[in-house]
Amino acid sequence: MIQIPFLDLEQLHDGIREPLEAAFRRVLKSGWFILGPEVEAFEAEFARYSGVQQCVGVGNGLDALRLILLAYDIGPGDEVVVPSNTFIATWLAVSECGATPVAAEPRPDTYNLDPDSLPAAITPRTRAIIPVHLYGQPADMDRINSIARQHGLVVIEDAAQAQGAQYKGKRAGSLGHAAATSFYPGKNLGALGDAGAILTNDGAIADKVRALRNYGSRTKYQHDVLGCNTRLDEMQAAFLRVKLNYLDDWNVRRARLARRYSRLLQDMGLELPCVPDWADPVWHLYVVRSPSREALRSHLANRGISTVIHYPIPPHRQACYAEFSSLKLPLAEKLASEVLSLPLSPILTEQAMDHVVEAVREFSGKERFT
Repeated sequence: MIQIPFLDLEQLHDGIREPLEAAFRRVLKSGWFILGPEVEAFEAEFARYSGVQQCVGVGNGLDALRLILLAYDIGPGDEVVVPSNTFIATWLAVSECGATPVAAEPRPDTYNLDPDSLPAAITPRTRAIIPVHLYGQPADMDRINSIARQHGLVVIEDAAQAQGAQYKGKRAGSLGHAAATSFYPGKNLGALGDAGAILTNDGAIADKVRALRNYGSRTKYQHDVLGCNTRLDEMQAAFLRVKLNYLDDWNVRRARLARRYSRLLQDMGLELPCVPDWADPVWHLYVVRSPSREALRSHLANRGISTVIHYPIPPHRQACYAEFSSLKLPLAEKLASEVLSLPLSPILTEQAMDHVVEAVREFSGKERFT
């Protein structure tokens, strides 16, 4: 039986093995492994790529979000508006600062934060909004920023799935006051371990994050604030510098394959991704919807096709957020029961995609006559 993995990182890295190994040897030879020249170079290169003045490398995407919130002095007694439909890290960052996440529902077409849901979520205690560029597609940032300005709120992008995505010609990560991103290995720009970064044009915020990530220290053995240890290491920075050179090409391939999926999967009973005119997504995920999601997923698995659900349980239904379990967030809950991510990566072949499409077509035919 043909086997189609959801994501084959081994094959992806095989194509760039030589420069990755050269980066490894370079760092090994340097003897410098924490906050050195590789980190500095990557921060400058990724800031330039993202269209911002400042990039600060940290240990992971969750820490990036948390440190931005701390840099803006957001904490106990404050509220932060977050999407109801997102990976739990968006909520956890708020909770870890001692603030309270307040959920707002997504748009029914793009599944990103709906600006129309924001006014009801904003209270006198609200300090910030965190829009997530879910699945690699930018949220409607002009409208979100406009509402934030009316209420004097900070806008923090969660751009973990959107490296290279554009909103009206501007890169994700440059669309709010600051942005957090993750370089988890499966991201469009992924490290070979955990890694993350913050992006901003605000030098003061970048300076505070640099101190917070390094024990609250700007000068060795002088600790100005209560910080932590969450630093992007030299090895991961060197690997990210290599992979940044390939990111645009990989994103172009993802977009081409996503368009092909959308063309071939029409009229098969699935709700396909919607892309507004102002969005240029990078297709971190290709997500479809079906009321028969579990049956479809089982059928695809029987055909050797691996799929993933992003995400099966919304944050307010997680055990760690039991205090929010009574919230009525019907759209987030409906999405959690229907969404399914199909295989998509820069190395997915058209032949593999055809196998996926044929399996969906087979399932669609069975469903019609059930």
